[in-house]
Parts: sequence; structure tokens; C-alpha cells
Amino acid sequence: MSEEVLKDLKDLGAATEAADGAGEPVEAPERKPIIDEHGRAYATGKRKNAIARVWIKPGSGRITVNGRDQETYFARPTLRLILNQPFVVAGRVNQYDVVATVKGGGLSGQAGAVKHGIAKALQNYEPELRAPLKAAGLLTRDARVVERKKYGKHKARRSPQFSKR
Repeated sequence: MSEEVLKDLKDLGAATEAADGAGEPVEAPERKPIIDEHGRAYATGKRKNAIARVWIKPGSGRITVNGRDQETYFARPTLRLILNQPFVVAGRVNQYDVVATVKGGGLSGQAGAVKHGIAKALQNYEPELRAPLKAAGLLTRDARVVERKKYGKHKARRSPQFSKR
């Protein structure tokens, strides 16, 4: 019986190679830049409960978040490093201006949301950057969110202190 199955699978492989055109690999359609009438690329980034709307355009590297400069909005240097990650991976440091509006969450989640939005907008502006950005994991939304509190517990998992008597 197993010999019959193997023979059927070989026939299936030969049929698919013939359909593809003599066994040549099928190429994906070429991606085109998605740019609006103002010469900007747009993307939405998300992290925890924060949602960022991000526009990028060629410029000197200014990053504006909710109308304020990145140094004033994200005071911690680690958060500013998070924002610049997509540019470092793509090799485009100080080549794009970023305008972002962020809602919800805390500063850490907002920085992650802006990073996600910048990476997606870079991919929309220059589709050939998709491979390095995807390899670095910047196009994937980080799905980790806070676990809900359960009844009978102090927090999500913290139980009341056990009393023997």
C-alpha cells in the first residue's frame, strides 16, 4: 500500500512541475511603493494598548511625536534607541523625517508602536527594505499584552497569602 502512495505522490510532483513551466520557481509579484500625494508613506503601528499613526518622508532625520520632538516626548535614551531601530537595520539613519501621533498605553508601549509603524512605513516607501526589516522581526506586531486579573487573586496570578490557622 505504501508503494502505491509513493507512486501517487511522484505523479503529483511531476504534474505540479509541468504546471509551473518545466519546474522553474514561481516568483512573487514585484511590490510597488505606496506613497501619497505629499510624498509620504503611511503606516499604523501597535504595541500593547498603544496605537501609532506614522508618516515618513525623505528629510534630515527629525522625529516628531504628538507635535513634540522625540527628545522631549521620549525622555529615556532607551526609548529613543527603540525608535531608531528600523532605520539602523535598513541603513537609512538620518534620511527620513517622521511624524507620528500616538494614543493609549504607556511610554514603553508607545515607543514600540512608533517603531512598528516606522518599520511598516519604510517598507511602504522602499519595498526592497522588506527583507532586512522582516529578518530583524520589526514588521511583526508584538502580541504580548497584560494578562487580566482573575477573581480570588490579588493580580493576574498572585494568590492571597496562605494562613495555616
